Amino acid sequence: MTAMTETMTIREMCEAFDVTPRTLRFYEAKELLFPIRQGTKRLFTRSDRARLKLILKGKKFGFSLEEIRQLLELYALNDNQMTQLTRARELALVHLAEMEAQRATLDAAIAELRGEIAWGEGEIAARSTANAA
Repeated sequence: MTAMTETMTIREMCEAFDVTPRTLRFYEAKELLFPIRQGTKRLFTRSDRARLKLILKGKKFGFSLEEIRQLLELYALNDNQMTQLTRARELALVHLAEMEAQRATLDAAIAELRGEIAWGEGEIAARSTANAA
């Protein structure tokens, strides 16, 4: 990152955020990032870095790219981010409920599978004993 412009190259962004150049170009194509273009060179600003942090966090929590785009656009309202924060909270609550429901389903499947494994182990032991006699 150069001290004068505080920009990062695509390589620096990839290293800093553990993403691929393809990922950055994809987010640029989806108009989520807006790097400075100098010919074929892309320079990412502080704003791009902040946006990418939010994009990656949103994806981690299951937000769609459209939801993320809408949240990023709310930043420009100049209302001290109140609208953005309120909407982010609303979406986060929805995604949290979905994740908790998925976890409950997974916990039930794990418990059932453990029961099946225990049953199978019991059958193996019983049949081993029967075959040995």
